[in-house]
Amino acid sequence: MIKVYSHEERFLVQQVKDLLESQGIGCFIKNEFAIGGAGDLSPFDCWPEVWVIDDDWQPKAQRLIEDAAYKNTQQQDWRCAECGEINGGSFELCWNCGAQPVQSC
Repeated sequence: MIKVYSHEERFLVQQVKDLLESQGIGCFIKNEFAIGGAGDLSPFDCWPEVWVIDDDWQPKAQRLIEDAAYKNTQQQDWRCAECGEINGGSFELCWNCGAQPVQSC
């Protein structure tokens, strides 16, 4: 087992886990609820982490994570036509109401 990703935001860690699992890479989240140890431990030691089960998957997992990060920086945020919520460019559905973005022609 090997760590492939860590971030202070649990939401981003969960997205990485979901991405890897969607590509058939077995993984799990470690330290998901360790933030309660901050103070006694370094905050970085309490960040949730994504670990792949098989070390052989590390290169593919790292490429997927890097590609997703690059893609997210290239996409524009969008406002939901249904509820008005601002969504990150990587979202395919509104995180607030589940509506799809309006496609312009």
